[in-house]
This record gives sequence, C-alpha cells and structure tokens, in this order.
Amino acid sequence: MSTKIPNIGLVSLGCAKNLVDSERLTSALIAMGYEIQNDYSKCDVVVVNTCGFIGPAIEESMQAIGEALDYARKVIVTGCLGARAHLIMDRYPQVAAVYGPGMRAAVIRGIIKLVGHPPESARQKVRSSGVLLTPPHYAYVKIAEGCRHHCAFCIIPMLRGPLRSRNPEQIKAECFDLVRRGVKELLVIAQDSSDYGFDLKPKSSLSSLLREIGQYRRWVRVHYVYPSPEADNLVNLMAEGLVLPYLDVPLQHVNPQILRAMKRPGNIEKTLKNIEKWRSICPDIAIRSTFITGFPGESESQFNELIDFLKEAQLDRVGCFPYSDVDGAAANNYLNPVDEELREERCGILMQVQSEISKAKLTKRIGKEYQVLIDYVDDEGNAVGRSKYEAPDIDGVITIANTRGIKPGDMVRARITASSEHDLEAELIGSTESSINFKQA
Repeated sequence: MSTKIPNIGLVSLGCAKNLVDSERLTSALIAMGYEIQNDYSKCDVVVVNTCGFIGPAIEESMQAIGEALDYARKVIVTGCLGARAHLIMDRYPQVAAVYGPGMRAAVIRGIIKLVGHPPESARQKVRSSGVLLTPPHYAYVKIAEGCRHHCAFCIIPMLRGPLRSRNPEQIKAECFDLVRRGVKELLVIAQDSSDYGFDLKPKSSLSSLLREIGQYRRWVRVHYVYPSPEADNLVNLMAEGLVLPYLDVPLQHVNPQILRAMKRPGNIEKTLKNIEKWRSICPDIAIRSTFITGFPGESESQFNELIDFLKEAQLDRVGCFPYSDVDGAAANNYLNPVDEELREERCGILMQVQSEISKAKLTKRIGKEYQVLIDYVDDEGNAVGRSKYEAPDIDGVITIANTRGIKPGDMVRARITASSEHDLEAELIGSTESSINFKQA
C-alpha cells in the first residue's frame, strides 16, 4: 500500500439535502484517511456533487464540472444530475466517472479505483454525526430520502427514488451527538418532512420524532412541510415550544385548476383556512412558502388569483420560481405553455408584491427584542445573525452594529432598530442562555 495520502476535492451544489449527502461522503473519506483539499490544482480527484432539478441548476452544475476539469485531471460527478449521465458525458467525455444521487459507496469505490487507498496510519476517527459543511453552530438533519408524491413539474422520485424514512433512533442519536458538539440549531429536512415515517414498520411520524428531539433544548427548525394533518400536529408542537414557530410549507399555487395540473392538493379557500387555523394555534408563527409562476396553461386571471392570495394571506417569507421544463417531468408535455418572458415577468410581479408585504411586517418588529443566533461577524465588526423567524441562506438577516467580543455561534439578545424589505438592524442588549427558550420573543 502506498504511503501517499490522496487529496480529494469536493464541491457541493443545490439544496441542503444534497449538502447532507456531501457531508456523509466527506465523513467517510476522512475516516478512510483521505485528505480533503480546497485547492483543485492539488487534488488527485475532484468530486462534483451536482443539482439537476431545473435548467439553471443543471447549467450551474455543468459549469462546476468544467471548472474542476480545468484544474484536476480526474473528476467524478455524482448527485441528481448524475442520474442523467449522458448529458454530462456528451459535454465532458473526459470525466472519469458519473454516479447518481445517494451512491456514496459507488463514489468511494470509484475514488479507490482512480487513486488507491490511503495508508492505514492516515485513518481518522469521525464523530457519529459526521463532518459538518455548515458553520459549527447549525446542522442539517435529513430524516428521509426520496419522495412518494408525483408532482407534474418534479422528477425527484425519478432521481432519488421513493420515500425511505430513516430509523427514528438513528436520527435521535445523530441529533444528540450534534448537541453534544455544540450545535445550537437543528434544521430538519426531507423532500416532504410531513411524510416522515409513513413507510416505516411500525409507522412513525414527524410530530412524534420532533417531540423527542425538542427535549434537547435547541432550536429545531423544520423545512418542506406539505399541507396535511401532520402540518397541524407540527404547529401544535410550535405552540408548546418544542419546535421553532417557523412553518416552511411549499404551496406552489392556489388556483384549483393549476394545482390539479400540478398533481397537488388544495385550493385558495382551503389554504386560507389552514393559515388561519395555524395562526390561531400558534399566534407567534412565521409562515414561509414557495410558488411557481407561468406553469403551463396558467392564465392571467389564475396568476392574479395567486397575487390576491398573497395579499390576503400575508405570508412572512416567500420564494418564487418561473416555471422551467425539467427533462422527464409530466408537465413538459402539457398544452398551452406560457411564454418564458411572461413567466419571468410574473415572477417579478409576485416578488414585488411580497416585498411590500415583507417590508410592512418587518416594520412592526421595530422596538421588539429577540434572541439572535450569530452566523458571522463582518469586516466592519457587525454581527450578522437570525431570530427564530429566519432560516439560514434563504431568509433575511439581522445585523447588530459595532459588537465587540461577539463571535459566530453566540446567542445574544437584541432590540430591532430598523428594517428594510427583507432584513433588520438591531442593537445589542446582552448575551443569552445556551439552553434556548424560543417561546419568548
């Protein structure tokens, strides 16, 4: 066996679920003795973990592969785009190997084939919760893989397979180890978190899992909860103070005809009633959602229905995507496609409407005090963080000016002094306890 320790580069693209896959691969490689290297030119192999969901993500993945090939002689591609290897090999035939998502063992075998094993002496012990590619104070916890829904615009079941929930004991053990190492925020994710446990024997549920994780006294934030009875159960946990009062529910649209075409449930009246119910159970709740504009067949009146819904629902945070054809999705074959420029225009209109809603809602937070988890300190000495109402990377931030001695991962108390469309400014009041009580504002 060679005494040389191979250097492995890794780039992770796409969603947080993909990031977790990269963390698991990195953990396995470090445990085996490989060296993880950021400089491509020093790498024996570069692994590109791709996203392949929509056109822009595919192009970003392709560009990342090309960049890796500019510096490294051996490049392995994995992730969602890897499920369509022909697209990659047609453009980059020099790629060493291509693997689909969730094929960590195959990727490792590919690396061994290309550069061999590290020496036994290089092996390292890795914590049971693995290596984090996030800042050390928060971590993503993936509770399930795949999806049992078949939305017309999505190919996740094709790329990642059917729903496969993790064992609840395994998840709880991972969360416990993350808490022991100092993680203060656990971000629970799956393609549809509310479906968790449906496939297990005996069946489990998201709410039963979170009731136990909530006992760890850390921030627990849940992403991607579809409208369902389990969403109601989650809101009850928020009211009890076991889970952050932050509901990330991807509605996609509100018009019944469009939703049926999308193969999704719901309508505007039912959704508004759900929102009213959630707010009555947990008045402190912040609701986030995502929408698609320009879905095939979407008329101007149906789009206006969506705008009217936004104005009535007064959601706290919103993301929007113009519809994009996805290779293999059922909606590709739908009649009456919306002009691409009009899709973009409608997306811009929607986000402008939401920015005004967000601006008004954030203005009401001026003068209030919040616990703020600090993500980083900028070059000017300002601490930048989030309250219970903001998730990392996708929501706004709270900037606390001229802080001294505050560092990333600190939990502080701050009073809001100013607001914009999406972000807040605050003044520092003091530090707060590490055992987190997020029921109090």
